[in-house]
Amino acid sequence: MAGDTPHGTVLDDDPADGDGPDGSSGGAVAVAAPPETPAPDTAPAPPAVGRKDRVQAWLLNQRDAADPVGWLRARATGSRDLVRRHPFFAVILAIGALLRCVAMIGYQPAMFFNDSFDYLHVAMEPYPHPLRPDGYSFLLLILKPFHSFALVTAVQHAMGLGMGAMIYALLRRKFALPKWGAALAAAPVLLDGYQIQLEHLILSDTMFTFLVMCAVTVLLWNDRPTWKVAASVGLIVGLAWLTRSVGMPVLLGVLTYMLIRRTGWRMLAITLAAASLPVLAYMGWYKADQGKFAMTESNGIFLYARVYKFADCHKFDVPTNEIPLCVEPANRLPNSQDGIWNVQSPLNRYPGLRFSPEQNATANEFSKRVIKAQPVDYLKVVGHDFLRVFQWERTVFPDKATYQQYEFGKTSSALPNWRMDNDSTAAGEAEQYEAGPARTQVVEPFAGIVRTYQDHVYLRGTLVGVLLMLGLVGVVGMWRRLGGLALLPWTLATGLLLAPAATAEFDYRYVLPAIPLSALAAGITFSREVRGHFVATGRLAHRAATATAARFGSGSGSGPAEDEPVPVKTP
Repeated sequence: MAGDTPHGTVLDDDPADGDGPDGSSGGAVAVAAPPETPAPDTAPAPPAVGRKDRVQAWLLNQRDAADPVGWLRARATGSRDLVRRHPFFAVILAIGALLRCVAMIGYQPAMFFNDSFDYLHVAMEPYPHPLRPDGYSFLLLILKPFHSFALVTAVQHAMGLGMGAMIYALLRRKFALPKWGAALAAAPVLLDGYQIQLEHLILSDTMFTFLVMCAVTVLLWNDRPTWKVAASVGLIVGLAWLTRSVGMPVLLGVLTYMLIRRTGWRMLAITLAAASLPVLAYMGWYKADQGKFAMTESNGIFLYARVYKFADCHKFDVPTNEIPLCVEPANRLPNSQDGIWNVQSPLNRYPGLRFSPEQNATANEFSKRVIKAQPVDYLKVVGHDFLRVFQWERTVFPDKATYQQYEFGKTSSALPNWRMDNDSTAAGEAEQYEAGPARTQVVEPFAGIVRTYQDHVYLRGTLVGVLLMLGLVGVVGMWRRLGGLALLPWTLATGLLLAPAATAEFDYRYVLPAIPLSALAAGITFSREVRGHFVATGRLAHRAATATAARFGSGSGSGPAEDEPVPVKTP
């Protein structure tokens, strides 16, 4: 049964593998007779492997290593065989890789978002940032000696290709989808124009999504995880938590899934302990630097942005220190995020640094009061932002300047001269990291090619909803197994879409991390196991309907039962 047996090499084909709708070859299968087994007294004994044999084998390996041409020829032959066995995926992967190469040539060395310079500042002068955890900055720090933003984007593009490979490998080898079906499920992450652009930005989203997909792949690949698997999953999720704060609900989702799958309390404890190691180490560093055992000082401030647009201070008692956070409807700024970033934000009425512990605590308490006093209003804005994900057209949001940073542009802007600290500016640190000019250079015609591609080829919001609905069908179809294996990617995808709507505000970049997970969940719906459950359920329903009809017919008195013989009178 699919999903219950381990498999070997990730992309190797089964002997009877083919392209039929169920992954079968579609033809007759010849069954060879088993070879004769020699009698015990005549069977040759296996040759003994002594020290001399091991030395000769080592010398042969060294000879192969000294022949790079032969080694490359062997690797090329292996690659051709892999492409021949998986033609659909090979074509999609090659197109995705080519598009990423065009983007790297057309926009050199990288593209920048407003948040990029905070990540970069931490990489230049490491410290625990109060706004967001430093996991992505650690990646920039590791790559810093190479002085190349192009290398950073190359690593991120490789992560994007890797996510597509994980989806394909899981659906082919674990869930027995046909080659074209598994390749189709991997296409959104490989070919989406906005996904490619996000990978080209100096941002944490690609790294976070890659880590989550790695954890999901490792967990789904092993039906009964060992302690090593549990520790690996926990460590990966812990690193994802250090990359983005939303990694904490990801950990809760993983632990809940393991509990439902009955992996055992020991495996749960190992996963939790492994995830806690990097997180606790980081929080200890935060305590030493900031004086508080925490990861950030921003959760309350972002929650204030969520309630900013509907908070009515006339509906609840407001403590004196929270009165500056009250705003009359006529004086509110256009977007929820203005409650944080706009210079007219009520948060600027407080003295001291932004994202200080005192300011975060005050905003957090105020936001909780608002949600308790106005739960319906809160649910309305959460539902509105969640449904915005599934719109067919991409509209300019939250403003034109922010929206344009999510697109390949015709021109590039100068790097900002924001003061990062007393000794450095954003532009200065970017040039120091690059060891030269860091402003994005738009190189035609390559930039025009990828720009046109992004305008026309991307996963519409409505199609994201279709993927989620297909995944939900698979979860419901496996209700006897509490959702089956599709439960993990589907709940994580839904949670990643819901979390920004509940804690901050909708943003297009927050949609993309859910796409690989939703595509994987949708693909699992078409696996043999799920289809088999639907067939079995249909048969049971048919039998129940037939039995009910028979009982109804026999008890109606209008005629004989279906199986009773009809008496015939003879003269």
